[in-house]
Amino acid sequence: MPEFKIAPLNSQPMVCAALSEILIEAVASGGSVSFMHPLAQGTAENFWRQSLASADRNERIVLGAFDGENLIGTVTLLLDLPPNQPHRAEIAKMMTRIDHRGRGVARALMHEAERMAAARGRSMLVLDTAVEDGASGLYEKIGFQLTGVIPDYALKPHGGLTGTMIYWKRIEARPATGL
Repeated sequence: MPEFKIAPLNSQPMVCAALSEILIEAVASGGSVSFMHPLAQGTAENFWRQSLASADRNERIVLGAFDGENLIGTVTLLLDLPPNQPHRAEIAKMMTRIDHRGRGVARALMHEAERMAAARGRSMLVLDTAVEDGASGLYEKIGFQLTGVIPDYALKPHGGLTGTMIYWKRIEARPATGL
């Protein structure tokens, strides 16, 4: 299995542009990541500018997977949760470029997100994924437990409704200094 460089992303314009390309590609291919097709470039860029600004404030971590210099995947670890949930983090916006799917990119991103959550003292991860064409198989293989399915939860990017599957995973919190 190839090795990919995984690193936190920052709010540089080139990073925002690359993330926007991945988001537009994911939505165009039917990915249920909160947006409808066709997704305008400006809408995608605005989303990522706001997400990366939130990362700059340490409210989330946006991770990128790189094949050489090319950004080929991303996942977001949401950390800014209500005061009664300091032990948990949420996984969001898992996306891999179409030409890199099936090569371990998503798995590598998820492992790094889990490591970073544990290093920040988090002991519970939660996520959701679409019933149709979601990543439930991956999540189950890496230890996430299915809580249940909510039918007709969201519109699919090309229309029609899909349910969402809610997952959780306990992890060992390993607070580290300097994070």
